[in-house]
Amino acid sequence: MAITVTIAAARHIRGQLSRRGKGLGIRLGVRTSGCSGMAYVLEFVDVVDEGDQVFEDHEVKVFVDPKSLVYLDGTELDLVKEGLNEGLQFNNPNAASECGCGESFNVVDAG
Repeated sequence: MAITVTIAAARHIRGQLSRRGKGLGIRLGVRTSGCSGMAYVLEFVDVVDEGDQVFEDHEVKVFVDPKSLVYLDGTELDLVKEGLNEGLQFNNPNAASECGCGESFNVVDAG
């Protein structure tokens, strides 16, 4: 199981953590919501939660809870720039479909 971060995304995340002045890394998770069924949750991590899986790529730590990892395994975080806007993009191989905004997704039912 793995979560990866591109060089551009890592640079962006390190910059955000530096501006913030504290933090161990970022937490990537999912919650039931969004127009496609599940939504990504991204937040700064100051304290490690029990059970967190920690992935480090390009000097950035990504923390994922075990329940979310099932839906996020193999995901790559990338930085996308469109005009004057930039943000993290989730390249998730488990997503069967995504909404137009890219912030929520649906997975194939394995049953």
